[in-house]
Amino acid sequence: MEFLTVYMNLLPASLAQGAVYAFVALGVMIPFRLLNLPDLTAEGSFPLGAAVAAALISSGWGIVPAMAWALLAGSLAGALTALIHLVFKVTSLLAGIIVLTMLFSLNIRVMGQPNTALFSHDTLFTVLLDADGGTPITQFAVLCVLLTVLCAALFWYLHTEAGLALRAVGANQMMARAQGLSTWRYVIAGLAVAGALAATGGAVMAQLQSYADVNMGVGVLMIGLAATILGEALFGSHTIARQILAPVLGALVYFQIVAVALSLGLRPSDLKLLTGLFVLLALAVPMVKARFRRAPSPSKSEPRP
Repeated sequence: MEFLTVYMNLLPASLAQGAVYAFVALGVMIPFRLLNLPDLTAEGSFPLGAAVAAALISSGWGIVPAMAWALLAGSLAGALTALIHLVFKVTSLLAGIIVLTMLFSLNIRVMGQPNTALFSHDTLFTVLLDADGGTPITQFAVLCVLLTVLCAALFWYLHTEAGLALRAVGANQMMARAQGLSTWRYVIAGLAVAGALAATGGAVMAQLQSYADVNMGVGVLMIGLAATILGEALFGSHTIARQILAPVLGALVYFQIVAVALSLGLRPSDLKLLTGLFVLLALAVPMVKARFRRAPSPSKSEPRP
């Protein structure tokens, strides 16, 4: 019964946290799934969005313009990764590492210090809920509304001519070029959208916890990747609607797994190890299944007498 009590106490906060990281999971899904370009920029875009939003809010800016500038900053970070990848012909992984490394220094420049507190400033949650920022359940409700609007906008975009072209570039760049599509344009656009989503998650997280820190992005990519893989395994990704919903629902389920692990006595410092093992297992299982399917059965391999 103690386990159940601890889990129920963790449930509201884990739901809110999962909803925040759903933004990141969407930002991870676009390059990994739609563009077929592994990208690490999310680890830099997430704290960048938090830093920009926190710096502007603490300077007296409104919440809407602060989040808009955070979104724009994240999109520029994603576009920079795409340009480094395309212009200098380096892998998307290396381009992402270069950008997130540079963003660490930029985030300190933006805030003027390694972290910024927002406890005495209005945030999204203090304005929409109450002066204390609401309860985890009401915060989760606000985040669900934001995610619904965002997912609807992303669903609409991916069904426009530009969205269809982006998906075609991700499916086969050579064929897309043969059809007259500019692969540069859509790779830049896709990574810019991914960066904007991760930065939006960072801006929301900074307001949820009332502070931003340059180290907020550590491990964010693994969480987003774990959420995406888990969501696709549970809910599928055969349609665009499922491809969009899978990371969101996967993030919510992932943080319930984290809550269960904590309820069982796992230390918070062990969570990154758990995440890494989970992603490794999720990647290994399909490979093992494929090998078993390819392996001939003993009856077929034995010669006939």
